[in-house]
Order: sequence, then C-alpha cells, then structure tokens
Amino acid sequence: MKHVISAHRPLALLATILLGIGLVQAGELEDLLKGLAKVKKEPATQQPVPPAQPMAPTLPAVPAVQQEKPKDQLLKALLGGKTSPEEEVRIGQQIAGNLLGAAPLVRDDNLQRYVNRVGRWVALQSERPDLSWHFGVIDSDDLNAFAAPGGYVFLTRGLYRKLKSEAELAGVLGHEIGHVIRKHHLKLLQKSQGVAALGGFIGGKLKNENQLLQNLIGNGAEIVARGLDKDAEYEADRMGMVLTARAGYDAYALPAVLAEIGHVAKNDRSVSLLFKTHPLPEERLGQLSEAVGDRLEGLPEGQAGERRFYRLR
Repeated sequence: MKHVISAHRPLALLATILLGIGLVQAGELEDLLKGLAKVKKEPATQQPVPPAQPMAPTLPAVPAVQQEKPKDQLLKALLGGKTSPEEEVRIGQQIAGNLLGAAPLVRDDNLQRYVNRVGRWVALQSERPDLSWHFGVIDSDDLNAFAAPGGYVFLTRGLYRKLKSEAELAGVLGHEIGHVIRKHHLKLLQKSQGVAALGGFIGGKLKNENQLLQNLIGNGAEIVARGLDKDAEYEADRMGMVLTARAGYDAYALPAVLAEIGHVAKNDRSVSLLFKTHPLPEERLGQLSEAVGDRLEGLPEGQAGERRFYRLR
C-alpha cells in the first residue's frame, strides 16, 4: 500500500398482474349441455314427489381475507426491520427516483451503457449477483458517488471526469456495491427513521399510512446524501478493493483514486459534500493500508483498462 499512498502519477476520482382463471374447455362445456338436455327429455313421473329433505343449516360465509396492499407490506417491512429482497429493491427504486429528481442522468447513452457494463461485471463478483443492478452517471459537477438499497449505484459527472481508467471506475463502483451488499443504507434507514416515523403515526401526527411511507422513503434520499459512519465507509473500501481484484482489475485502483482525492483542496466546492459524508482520504488510506498490508502482493497484476475506458466529450 505504501507505493499507492505516495503515488504521483495522474490518477482519477473515484446504475397486468395476471389472475389465474379456470376456463371451461370446449369438450367440458359440450358434455354439460348434453347432460342438461337429457334431464329435460326424461318423462315426468306420476307418483307424488316426496317432500324434500330439510337442508342442513349453512354456516355464515367467511369474509374473504383482504390481501395487504404492497404499500402496507413495505411499511411493515421498514418498521419491523425485516425486509425481503423484493422490498429492498422497491425502497431503492423510490430513493433512486428522489436522487434523480434532484440531478438527472447525463444524456449520453453510450456512457450509461458502458458504466452499467463495468458495474454489473464487478457486481457479479459479489455475494449478491442475483440483484438487478443499475448504474448511472448523474449530471452534477460535484465529486461524489451514491448507493441505494436493492442495487442502485450512481456517480457524478464531475467524479467520472477525474477517472483515467476502467480499473479506477471499477474501484469506485466496487466501493458503492459494498454498501449495497452490506445493506448499510437500508439499516440506517430502518434505524434512524423507523422509530421516529412510527411514533408520529401512533401519535396522530401523520394522517395515514401513505403519508408515513412517503416520509420514510422520502427521507431515505437524505440518508444517502448525509452519509454513513466511518466503519461502514472503511468496510466498503475493503470490499471495493477485493471486488476490483476479483473482476481482474488492478486492486490498487481504488487507493490510487483516494490518493488523488486527497490532492483536492478541502475548501473546494466540488468535494464539500464528499468530505462531509466520508472520512478524509488520508484516513481511508491509512485504514486500507492497515487492513490489507501485503496480502495482495502475490496476486497477478490486474488490468487498468485505459484503452477501453469511455471518455466524456
């Protein structure tokens, strides 16, 4: 790690419910009609018809169980702390929608396809390759990246412009993938918003469950922007290095990116949010150096992918 921390080479910075209805087949319908015809043709008997046996009393009809609405299920999952993969994706979709409402995607289809291709390849090396991963570059000059539950990862255009290789992009995305894998933002959302929102709902401050759900999900975007604790960021850094190496890239691309971030003035507007929501680059490099040591020295040298790297116009 020492050669990474002191590196001076140009570096870069750190995506009709169908109800089954039983149909009467043509043959079955024909047989049914034939049976009815036979009944009509039978001669009426001259003998008196015995009185009908009294029918057994019927039980009152059991009211059909009303299925929970998807919003109700999601609400219970958020407040209960037990979220299924499907519910996690739905939470991420709404948080991602809020993020994109503030800063839309860069209008460059080739860029978005490229970032998704690299991101999904890195995500395949993780413990959750089954997630429907989505990656994107948002239209902002800030230097930052974000992750939302369920496999939604974004980096800013300003951050992307700093990158010089595909390996560095993989390192940045690997860090954010690490947040999703460990459910860092989902846990923070449940912990910090659930109790307060539930208290407001019980106390009658919120009009209905829809309002409660909107408060929970709406504030999720603020949680993503506010950031996580240092331990979560350090863990994501370690996972980012491992995933980058598994994907065949230079494992030291992410530390190199962090070293470059450290060259940006702390009062620079483009990194103001980044430095508020993340530990300082030198702290992150120190933690990585201590955690990794020389464990990666025996690995084959990974690719940088500089020629494949998609450059913004």
